[in-house]
Amino acid sequence: MKITTPNGTLEGESIEAILKEHGLDCLRSADLSAADLSDADLHGADLRCANLRDADLRDADLSDADLSGADLRSAYLSAADLSDADLSAADLRCANLRDADLSAANLRCADLRSADLSAADLSGADLHGANLRSAYLSAANLRSAYLSAADLRSADLSAADLRGANLHGANLSELTVAQTSILPDEGDIIGWKKAITLDGAPIIVKLLIPADAQRSNATGRKCRASTARVLDLQDKQGNSLPPDTTAYSSYDPDFTYQKGETVHVEDFDTNRWDECAPGIHFFITRIEAIEY
Repeated sequence: MKITTPNGTLEGESIEAILKEHGLDCLRSADLSAADLSDADLHGADLRCANLRDADLRDADLSDADLSGADLRSAYLSAADLSDADLSAADLRCANLRDADLSAANLRCADLRSADLSAADLSGADLHGANLRSAYLSAANLRSAYLSAADLRSADLSAADLRGANLHGANLSELTVAQTSILPDEGDIIGWKKAITLDGAPIIVKLLIPADAQRSNATGRKCRASTARVLDLQDKQGNSLPPDTTAYSSYDPDFTYQKGETVHVEDFDTNRWDECAPGIHFFITRIEAIEY
């Protein structure tokens, strides 16, 4: 195969042979548009600012590769390994990244408009400032992904796993916000949390979260509230404990729960997307509290 680069034309039996002969940085700014690179081993290759538009990279190994500023418009990257790759400021508009491994990839300020990321693994990926407008993220793994300031308007996030994702400052459609919320907008709700006795035995606390309390969930199942009334303290089997029982927060032993009392958190954090921020943490089903 022949590859045009700013430093001349490179030739070899395969792209792996060219990299072996000329080094991992020989493809910087190379023209690889529409190239067949399926199953290619490009691990750690320097592809900065390379033209990979319409290239076939399905099942390719691009882990640890530097693709910053690369043109990957309409590239076929289905099932490619892009874990730990640098794709910052890359142009991935309309790229096919279905089932791709993008775990821990750097996608800061990448253009992913209308890209297909269905079932892709984006766990731990940095998508700060990325443009994901109209991207397909159905069933994608976005656990602990950093999506701060990302544009997710019109993105399809159906069945996506957003547990632990940071969406602070992200541009989200009203539908996306609704799809990631599990709490009703109005009315009192019952919540459940696990606490402990002084000797560390588990206690299940049944809470009433009043309608006027501040409350939210991030992208997972754990919720937070500013105020709650303690309805009951129970053992794991659901039996009510003696009325003088005191339950202690496992994170702050000075924060206690007693039946009939109302508890408050003065420094409740209104940033919905920070799941572990200050607040009374609870679940909306009892079994989740037991298993937590």
